[in-house]
Amino acid sequence: MQKSTNIILLYLVIVNVLTFFVFGIDKWKAKHSRWRISEAALLALAAAGGSIGSWIAMRVWHHKTLHAKFKYGIPLILTLQLALAVVVL
Repeated sequence: MQKSTNIILLYLVIVNVLTFFVFGIDKWKAKHSRWRISEAALLALAAAGGSIGSWIAMRVWHHKTLHAKFKYGIPLILTLQLALAVVVL
């Protein structure tokens, strides 16, 4: 049980750090008129466990904060993931 818990925690740390930086890269690309990362990809990262990283990134990078699907979607995904964790644990 301990090993699987460690693997899950490691996965969550990695996906959240990755998501945080992907949001930052997309913000940089937006400022420099570069090819952007799709909103679907950003939301998929959040849904894959990176919701905390995306929520923090939205605050730090001030990115996607006015888009309704991010403004309300990321907290919703985070809430659902926390509820799932409570049920599973």
